[in-house]
Amino acid sequence: MGRGLGVLLIVMMPALLLAATALTGADDGLTAHELTRFVHQMLFVYWIGPDIGVYYLSHRITDPSLSVGQRLAAAEVMGQIDLIPRVCMSLMLTVGGILTEFVDVPHPAWQMAGIVLLGPVWLSMILVTYFRRGTDLGDTATKLDFYFRWLMIFAVLVSVGYSFSTGRLDASPWVGSKLVLFAAILLFGLLMRLRVAPLVAGIGKLATAGPSAETDQMMAASLRRTKPFVLAMWACLLLAALLGVVKPGGQAPATAALDNAVSMHVLP
Repeated sequence: MGRGLGVLLIVMMPALLLAATALTGADDGLTAHELTRFVHQMLFVYWIGPDIGVYYLSHRITDPSLSVGQRLAAAEVMGQIDLIPRVCMSLMLTVGGILTEFVDVPHPAWQMAGIVLLGPVWLSMILVTYFRRGTDLGDTATKLDFYFRWLMIFAVLVSVGYSFSTGRLDASPWVGSKLVLFAAILLFGLLMRLRVAPLVAGIGKLATAGPSAETDQMMAASLRRTKPFVLAMWACLLLAALLGVVKPGGQAPATAALDNAVSMHVLP
């Protein structure tokens, strides 16, 4: 299942990037803005949905009433499903960055090049950590991903602060708010990772030495410590989605009228 998912993601990448590039209006009325927005929404759905499934399975792992086989099977499936939200997270800034072009938040060529490259580079790192885990390459990629997320938190906050100070986001302040929420999600994820280590170690003990009261208590305690950060991440995701719908403080961009004209075939 894991390798099949990886192949599917690799095959989908060109389609996702194509959908997130500036295309002319299609004959059926679908515009570049609408297509990019659909990809953005799809990433949100496949981020939070599987993440809820991962959290549910984590409780199956710590349930002492289940057999060792059932608990280890839940751990295996949890690891496979967890790849999906991580993939969506790695692509979100790229697709979202391109989407802001349609709400009059222009980017210089060098910045847009970085935005477009960010998704594939981050995705590659995520896939290496998953498919090469347990190897030197996988361990190195895991460490790089950890520090890369800290770098992204810093970069996003600096970019948002600079954009607000220069008035670049005056017409779309909600874009900056969504980016701050994304940085918060990364932060909560990193803090959660630091607290989930005993759960991962407990799964290893469960597989090699079988269940014990000590191991069960260790895993359950680890899971309890991660819960606030999981809930915080979901809250940030939902709030970001709401901001994208309501767009508080935003002004109607000129591109919206152009998109409507193209989709209605008003233009020759």
